[in-house]
Amino acid sequence: MTAALPAGHTVRRPTKDDAEAIYELVAACNTAAIGFADFTLDDMTDELTEPGFDLDQDAWLVYAGETLAGYGAAYGKGDHRIVDVDVYSADRGVAEWLLGETTARGQALARANGLTEVSVDANTYRSETAKRELLTDNGFTPTTTYQRMRIDHTGPVAAPDVPEGVVLRHGAPDQETRRVAHAVFTEAFTGQYGFVPSSFDQWHAAHESQSTFDWSQVTLVELDGRAVGFLESNSQFVEDENCNYVPRLGVLEQARGRGLAKLLLRDAFAADAAAGRAGTILHVDTNNPTPALGLYLSVGMKSVLIIDVWRRTLPVT
Repeated sequence: MTAALPAGHTVRRPTKDDAEAIYELVAACNTAAIGFADFTLDDMTDELTEPGFDLDQDAWLVYAGETLAGYGAAYGKGDHRIVDVDVYSADRGVAEWLLGETTARGQALARANGLTEVSVDANTYRSETAKRELLTDNGFTPTTTYQRMRIDHTGPVAAPDVPEGVVLRHGAPDQETRRVAHAVFTEAFTGQYGFVPSSFDQWHAAHESQSTFDWSQVTLVELDGRAVGFLESNSQFVEDENCNYVPRLGVLEQARGRGLAKLLLRDAFAADAAAGRAGTILHVDTNNPTPALGLYLSVGMKSVLIIDVWRRTLPVT
């Protein structure tokens, strides 16, 4: 049973035309928590137009009079065994109502896919005391932590030497290359926290919809003629921090320990510096089964922000 909507508030579904108002609310909540918006209007527009995200069922706007007081959204992943939820409001009562609605939507998405339970995930900055209390009081527990890593580029960065037998292929202009990238991504990330496999069509559509991404931002690494790793970047942090962003970096298990991930990173750093970027940003799961944090520290990246993931697993019957 979800909490009641506080008296004096109304609710409606958002449309794409609400992107700017929602962005302002999210930016205000983030600024109160960490001192800066950590979000752009393009980010908000991309979220509202993400393939598979149904504005008529997966999102809510709450108003106090004519003032936007809250925004909530539920994002299914793959077969919806995991659903990410976002809740933004400075009003505890509104936030609690939105958390109940988004959680219930997560259960409905999983049920529609024939599942018997769903894991609902919510992210918080480490400093978000009110949201952490909200999640604790509603049965969520912290399950992993992501660190935002950054390296600054103050001048040209030398491209790395590519070992014999290794080839870097920049860009994925055709369907065949993109299918290879999707296959490597799926195999490399299977078993990691929060990962749910998606079909090639789902994965491709999600990338096509992103305003900050194009297919030139994919790099495959081949070992003895076979693709065994990849790096994907985008421009998500260019507008606010003039930094390129690496949302995905993976190497197949049988090819790990050969320095290929480090090669991909240094190749990206060189390209970002050449493009005039102030730095490169990525996120790392500190509970990653691979020694990813050590890898990023070894190439000069530093932790600049901590984000915790909270989870509640529920039956859907």
